[in-house]
Amino acid sequence: QVQLVETGGGLVQAGGSLRLSCAASGRTFSRYNMGWFRQAPGKEREFVAAISSSGGSTYYASSVKGRFTTSRDNAKNTMYLQMNSLKPEDTAVYYCAADLRAIAVHTSPPYWGQGTQVTVSS
Repeated sequence: QVQLVETGGGLVQAGGSLRLSCAASGRTFSRYNMGWFRQAPGKEREFVAAISSSGGSTYYASSVKGRFTTSRDNAKNTMYLQMNSLKPEDTAVYYCAADLRAIAVHTSPPYWGQGTQVTVSS
């Protein structure tokens, strides 16, 4: 019911910033809870952040809390991930996801984007 496309990835030096965008299709974007996940080579998928359908509530993994901020603009059908103070450990493919249910660490949302590469150099 919703298609997702991530953009904004790239190469950045440690300490720098990037902003990822997740553009959604469809007329029901505002009904979905949204989230960000990442996966580094050889590693399991890791939860990064989530935001409620209205944008009123956010949740972050401890590894990114205080550095990353997720937000959404339902009028534009877009979710954002502002990443500051980036570290080499943040290097991964970042995916956005959508679920009519709440998104949490142990959930598996049914809708995913194709991913965008974020590489943080030393």
